[in-house]
Amino acid sequence: MPDPISWEFAWPYYLAALAFGYLCGSIPFGLVLTKAAGHGDIRKIGSGNIGTTNVLRTGNKKLAAATLLGDALKGTLAVVLVNYLYGLEMALVTGLGAFLGHLFPVWLRFKGGKGVATYLGILIGVFWPMGLLFALIWVGVAFAVRYSSLSALTASLLTPLILYLGFQQVQMAELFGLLSLLLWAKHHENIGRLLTGKESKIGSKSKAPSPGEAG
Repeated sequence: MPDPISWEFAWPYYLAALAFGYLCGSIPFGLVLTKAAGHGDIRKIGSGNIGTTNVLRTGNKKLAAATLLGDALKGTLAVVLVNYLYGLEMALVTGLGAFLGHLFPVWLRFKGGKGVATYLGILIGVFWPMGLLFALIWVGVAFAVRYSSLSALTASLLTPLILYLGFQQVQMAELFGLLSLLLWAKHHENIGRLLTGKESKIGSKSKAPSPGEAG
């Protein structure tokens, strides 16, 4: 790519990176895999979400693991490729596109997942040490309180702060600050249930999942 000398010259490349990321992120692995496995439309099960937690409600743990891996890797591979070809700044734009693609896929009328796996995948692709920390924070909170949603919310809240204060990665902190805001917005129903004590815990079988639950 020619070295950009002005925004007027550079913006098509940033737009292309955003679009490439969006297309990668918009692949609905949860929907594709559950249909291929004969479970029908995942959007008609549990919360109606296309993410890992809802796929797990089919009872197929391998299918849920495959969804988690696919949703993460589509973010990782997109940013790794663009970072290798065009550098980190362009990769961060690609990461934003991938996250938006997962949350708002055009193929599903802009009704996508909540973004936790893709967030982690992008993070691993641009700065794997923070990706490892994110995973450790998630596991630690999940072990302590057994709320999947609270684990994701806590890890995503701390990620931009650690990137900025701990690693002095300003551009990354700005990107993941934005991604965290989007992730929290997509979890607004979970936040409401956490505040009222109605959120389901990990492994809970006490009640059927209601619309809008995590995953």
